[in-house]
Amino acid sequence: MTNSPLTPGVASGRLAPDEYALNFADIAPRFAPHEARVAADRCYFCHDAPCMTACPTTIDIPLFIRQIATGTPEAAAKTIFSQNILGGMCARVCPTETLCEEACVREAAEGKPVEIGRLQRYATDSLMEKGVHPFTRAKASGKTVAVVGAGPAGLAAAHRLAMKGHAVTVYDARAKAGGLNEFGIASYKAPGSFAADEVAWLMKIGGIRVETGKAIGKGLTLDALRKEFDAVLLAVGLAGVNALRAEGEALKNVVNAVDFIAELRQQPDRARLKVGRDVVVIGGGMTAVDAAVQSKLLGAENVTIAYRRGREKMSASPYEQELAASKGVRILHNVAPVRVTGEGAAQEVELAYTEEGPGGLKLSAQTFRLKADQVMKAIGQTLSGTPEGLRIEGAKIAVTGAGRTSVAGVWAAGDCAQGGEDLTVTAVAEGRDAAEDIHASLAG
Repeated sequence: MTNSPLTPGVASGRLAPDEYALNFADIAPRFAPHEARVAADRCYFCHDAPCMTACPTTIDIPLFIRQIATGTPEAAAKTIFSQNILGGMCARVCPTETLCEEACVREAAEGKPVEIGRLQRYATDSLMEKGVHPFTRAKASGKTVAVVGAGPAGLAAAHRLAMKGHAVTVYDARAKAGGLNEFGIASYKAPGSFAADEVAWLMKIGGIRVETGKAIGKGLTLDALRKEFDAVLLAVGLAGVNALRAEGEALKNVVNAVDFIAELRQQPDRARLKVGRDVVVIGGGMTAVDAAVQSKLLGAENVTIAYRRGREKMSASPYEQELAASKGVRILHNVAPVRVTGEGAAQEVELAYTEEGPGGLKLSAQTFRLKADQVMKAIGQTLSGTPEGLRIEGAKIAVTGAGRTSVAGVWAAGDCAQGGEDLTVTAVAEGRDAAEDIHASLAG
C-alpha cells in the first residue's frame, strides 16, 4: 500500500510513482544548439573578463563562449577542460550566481547575466557525449604518485599528473570514486549516472589506477605511502560531521544530512526512500538546502530549515535559498536547537531564539517547539582522523603554496586543506595546482 504525505512518522512511498520522476528531473536542462548560440551572443567578450577573474579555476570564459557562438562547442569544451577537467559537473553544481555570473557586466547593467553555467554545460556535454578525450598522456616519467581521496580535488590532481606522464594510484574509502560529486550533490542537479560517467571519461587519459575501500587508517598509512611512492597527495575531504550538541541528539530519526543525501544519490528507486512528514533541517549551507528541498520532493508535508544566524550570514547562496522557498521549504533565521524530544524517536525539536552581540552568539530564554519526526544535521563537516605527523590549523591540514604540507613529499588539496571555500570548483582548482607543484618537484 502506498503511503500518503499525511502518513505520520518516517515512511517510504509517499508519492505516486510518476511524481518522483517529475520532482527529480534535471533542474536546468541542457541548451539546444540554437538556444546556446542565442545565449552566447549576449556576451560582450570583455577584454578584462571579470567573469574569468571570479572563476576559481580561471577558465577563459569569453573564449569558450565565442567558440560556442561560432559553432564549435567541442573547441569550447577543450578550453574549459584545460583548466577544469571536471567542468561538466561544475557546470551543474557550481554557484555561478555568486561567482562568474555575478561578475558579468550584463548582470551589473541589466540584472541578467550571460548564462555562463548553462553554456559551459552545453559545451562539455557536446564533447563528452562523443566519448572523446581531448588530452593525451605524456611519455611515462617513471615517477609514481599516490592520491588519497577520489573526490573532485583528487580526481583533478590525478588527471593532471597522469597527463604529465606520472603513474597515479588513487585510493578512496568508499566503494566507488567520485567523492562529493557521486555522494553529496542533490539528485536534481546531476540526475542519472553523470558523476560516474564523468569519472570513466576522465580515466581515458590513462595512467590512473583506482583502489576503493582504502583510506588512511583503513589499510593505508602515510608513512607506508611515502616509502612506496615518489609523492603523496591527500584529498580526503571532510568525512566527520559536527555534533548537534543538543539534548536528544541520540534519538531515532535524528540523522546526518550528508548521509541522507548520499543514500538518495545511490538509490535508483526513490519510492523506497524514507522521509518524515515533518522534517527540520539544522544548518544554513548548501547541504541544508539540498537535504530540505529533497525531503520536500520525496513527499514530506512540512520542511523547515533552522539557522542560528541571519539570512545574510547563510552560506547557501540567495539563489539556493530562493529555490528552497519555491519548493515550499520554510527558512527560520536566528534560531538554534536546544533539545529534541520524543519517545525513543524524534517527535519535536525545541528551538531558542539567538542574539548576536559583542561577545558572540547567545541563546535567549525564549523558546518554541516544532513538530519533527525527522531531524537532519547539516551544521558542517570536520576532518576525520589526522594523518600522522601533519600540522593542523583551524581543524584542517595546514598547507603553504600550492598545497605543500608540513611533511616533505606530502601535499593536500580540497576541503581537507586549509584555506579556500568548500566548493567543488575550488577543490578542482586546488587539486590541479597541487598536481602542477608535485610535477615541478618530481622534475627537479
